[in-house]
Amino acid sequence: MNKRVQAFVYAVEGIKALLKEPHFRFHTFALAVVIAAGFYFNITTSEWTITLLTSALVLGLEGLNSGIESLADAVHPDHHPLIKKCKDISAGAVLVAAILAAVIGLIIFIPYLKVFVE
Repeated sequence: MNKRVQAFVYAVEGIKALLKEPHFRFHTFALAVVIAAGFYFNITTSEWTITLLTSALVLGLEGLNSGIESLADAVHPDHHPLIKKCKDISAGAVLVAAILAAVIGLIIFIPYLKVFVE
């Protein structure tokens, strides 16, 4: 049981470290705005599920990207083309997820905005 508790402690330390990363904080702020909008527009349970899953995907990928960048910097602090490629690919994965999450957000929220405007 002690190993499980220690693993949880390590995970909490990882979250603390992530909250210091500027891009992760940006995505967390965006999630807070989306959650506020979800409550304001009273979105459905299905829409909440989709919203939270896409947000979790973006935040999770941002966490992996931050970890990959830190590891790459530790392994090879000088410029190296393969390290750059690795960092670019992981950042690109976050960007793809964020763009698609934004599209999903538009699909969910535009109908509520139309009703709100009318």
